[in-house]
Amino acid sequence: MWPNSLDIDVSREMREKLEIYHRLLLKWQKAINLISPRTIQEAWIRHFADSAQLTRYIPVASDVSRESSIVADLGSGAGFPGLVLAMLRDDLDIHLIESDQRKCQFLKTVSRETGVNITVHNARIESCINDISPDYVTARALADVSSLLSYVAPWAQGNSHLECFFLKGAKVRAEVIEAEAAFSFDYTIQDSITDPSAAILHIRNVSRESS
Repeated sequence: MWPNSLDIDVSREMREKLEIYHRLLLKWQKAINLISPRTIQEAWIRHFADSAQLTRYIPVASDVSRESSIVADLGSGAGFPGLVLAMLRDDLDIHLIESDQRKCQFLKTVSRETGVNITVHNARIESCINDISPDYVTARALADVSSLLSYVAPWAQGNSHLECFFLKGAKVRAEVIEAEAAFSFDYTIQDSITDPSAAILHIRNVSRESS
């Protein structure tokens, strides 16, 4: 069940949706490798709460000057963090991008069973660039920072206000240094509340470095 020890505001209705999500995750995990088998017993902390902490950093719609609050979640997999954000923040228009058809079916099933409105794109990230105009981009356990910014750069070129929130591991600073060779960007690194070796990388003002 949801870990009450974490300082994340989750209503009773949200918890019910998350519990349905969790049950479906365990059911589908038997047929599809949605998460690492080593993390199944710790799924509430390792996956759900880890994703939920992003709600602390993404402004609510009324706090931003842009008309929309569209989130593009890259390589959504089992829905972390995008589907969790959709359950906790109904002010966000969540787009989940996942190339694996079976995982997309899982995401759609969770959406239907919980009544949470999301848009699932069964496609590669590159092919969605012209289909979405996000205000925020999220990703978790997908790729290194350089690769993530390669995906993000076309969106950033058309939206100077674009912000990225990447859930990263212990190598985050090394990945940032490597990415700075090819991209210009501003960033902050926040400690994760679920894992002392993990971090939340917040990136703004992304552009490619001139060669």
